[in-house]
Formats: sequence, C-alpha cells, structure tokens
Amino acid sequence: MVASRLERDLDHPDDAARADLREAYDRGRQDERASRKRHPLGMTLTFIAALVGVVVLALAAVNGSFSRAGGVVDQNLNTAVTTAEPQVRDAAAQAGQSLRDAGQSVRQKAAESAG
Repeated sequence: MVASRLERDLDHPDDAARADLREAYDRGRQDERASRKRHPLGMTLTFIAALVGVVVLALAAVNGSFSRAGGVVDQNLNTAVTTAEPQVRDAAAQAGQSLRDAGQSVRQKAAESAG
C-alpha cells in the first residue's frame, strides 16, 4: 500500500518538483549554448566559402568540367585584379597626399602659435 502510493508520487511529481526540473533543464540548455558560442567572423567566412563552393559547382555544371570552371574563375579574378589595381593605386596616392596636407597644416598652426 505504501509502495503503490510512493510509485504514484514518483510518476506524478508535484508542482514544486516540476518547477525544479524545468529550471534545471533550462539551466542545462543555457550552459550548453554558452559552451557553443559562434564567432561572427568565423561564421561569415564559412558562409563565404560555402557560397564560393556553390558558384564553382554551378560553373562546373555549366561548363561541363571542373578544369574549365576553374579556368573561368581564374579569368574572372584576373580581370577583376586588372580593373581594380589602378583604382587602388589612385586611392592610396590620394590618401597619402591628404596625410601630407594635414601634416603641413598642423605644422603651420604649430609654428603660428609658437611664434
């Protein structure tokens, strides 16, 4: 008789025991999430790598082979580098000139305030 009542109590825990179980479960979930934090930069790089892989697979399907798809990728990258190189060089030259102008301006103001 006592054993059957004890079994019923274990089968149907009271509200306090249920709350304790839910709290322990939630804490366990939070601990597990905290141990698996993802780095945003790592996820971004992974996504970009997956996107590049999909593009290469699509090019391989269109061109019929991976070697031709690789050639298409290489050709497009070379074109992009050739196009971007003068623009990058000009931007770097402009940035350098802006820094020189700013430096001269600071020197002039320092000389005026000192003299």
